[in-house]
Amino acid sequence: MVSLWGSKNGEEQPEGEEGEETRGTSRPSGGPEPDERTRLLPPRNDGYLDPDDPAVSPYNLWSVRALRYLCILFLIITFLWWVLLLVSIFVSPPMMHSRGSGFFDFSYTTLTAGNLLVAILFFSIPSKPMEWGSLVVAFFLLIDMIIILAVPRIRAEEGWVGIASVIWATLIALYNVLTDRVVAWGKEEEEERLTGRKETRRSLREWCGVFTASLIMVIMIVVVILLTATLILRSRDAGLAPPGERYYVDGEKYQLHMACMGNVTYNAKGDKIPTVLLEGGEDPVEGTMDDWVYNAYKNGTIDRYCYYDRPGLGWSDNAPSPHSAGMTSDAFSEALAIAGEEGPWVVVSAGVGGIYSRIFSSRQKGEIAGLMLIDALHEDLLHRIAGPSRGFFLWARGIISPLGYDRLIGAIANGRTPEDRVYGRSAYQSGKYIKAKLQENLVADSLTKNEVSQARNIQEAQTPLVVVSSGIQVRKDSEWERKQRDLSTITDKLVSWDIVNAAPHEVWMTLDGRTILEKRLGELVRKK
Repeated sequence: MVSLWGSKNGEEQPEGEEGEETRGTSRPSGGPEPDERTRLLPPRNDGYLDPDDPAVSPYNLWSVRALRYLCILFLIITFLWWVLLLVSIFVSPPMMHSRGSGFFDFSYTTLTAGNLLVAILFFSIPSKPMEWGSLVVAFFLLIDMIIILAVPRIRAEEGWVGIASVIWATLIALYNVLTDRVVAWGKEEEEERLTGRKETRRSLREWCGVFTASLIMVIMIVVVILLTATLILRSRDAGLAPPGERYYVDGEKYQLHMACMGNVTYNAKGDKIPTVLLEGGEDPVEGTMDDWVYNAYKNGTIDRYCYYDRPGLGWSDNAPSPHSAGMTSDAFSEALAIAGEEGPWVVVSAGVGGIYSRIFSSRQKGEIAGLMLIDALHEDLLHRIAGPSRGFFLWARGIISPLGYDRLIGAIANGRTPEDRVYGRSAYQSGKYIKAKLQENLVADSLTKNEVSQARNIQEAQTPLVVVSSGIQVRKDSEWERKQRDLSTITDKLVSWDIVNAAPHEVWMTLDGRTILEKRLGELVRKK
């Protein structure tokens, strides 16, 4: 028996012998010193591996490895397609122009890339939330694909690029469901083969992976539901018939909407009375200028007028990028020719539309009977719509526009109608409108400015001119007032320059403004 105070038999044991004897029970003689990596339990002798052994992995199966390699390949393909679509927003590659905004196909491709990235990052951690989440995403993408293919107008706007993007997104979502099931099967197979049983527990790392993947999948589900809801709104809006016709222009790349009201008339001398051509301002003509011009028509001030929607506005398609004001004017001239419309014309425009109408009138030699500018933008102020910060905002706004949260809120909570969304107070929320404004921004201070500067030199000096300015704008912006004064000198035949004191930028919003506008328009139309 060992003494409490010393060694057995009262003999003092030499220092270190007890340590040697004690340590000898935990390791073989001459073995390495134990450290933090030393096993606490003896190795299994039943022929199976420990469940935590790295060798227990679904990657042992060639089918699982092949699925992972395919995921990486699909991600590379999707990324290249994503880059191409991003570039096409600014410069349309040959054969890749879609008549819509192009933001929907970009959104589908972004969703596909995110789906594949999540699948690769959490490939070896299959879970039911991932499987069911991918299945829900695939279900809503399948609905989107059916809507795009079934609604002719949406199918035409998205083109083969949009159709290919949504089909690819749907197939990848279904592929992820298959991948998750195969990896789960492979994991169970390898656990039973190498450990003797199916593992039911997860490590902390695996639980964190499952939680992160599930959270990302919930976000993707919300995104795809919003995409579907926005597509449903677009399908409703597609049923709103335009008050005129759409004409293919620019080599049948897109359609321009144009409408006319009234009949061609002649005066007592047999001369044809000019037709009024309306060029909208910042928004479509139907929701702005058409109201007061229609009243002028009903009052007999004018006999006939025509208007069109610039590319991306109202019922017109988006044009290929880049797209300048001169290109729009040429497209309008082409649409007039196809429709069989002939001058003379009295051109009426407002805001930024003044840039377009001036270019148009300078290219219609001998056909312009008058030019009316309503608080029009001067070419020296084009930098106000051409700033890089505004361009970035428009691009970012366009990227998220397919989610349609503002349009959905307007439709559900505020009772917005298809008319509101196509040409009314909610038109600015559509992807087409945003794409048109982005195109306008990109070339406003370069191509467009050069075109309108040339137009000023080409413009016939004897063209009758009317300038109507907003009194509010003139008072609060001295530079705007100076440029309005300069616009009154673009021809040598100024009929009138009116400043409507209490009128905003949209001069026709006040009674005095409408009265002056109708009066001056009548003078231009009846002027000999």
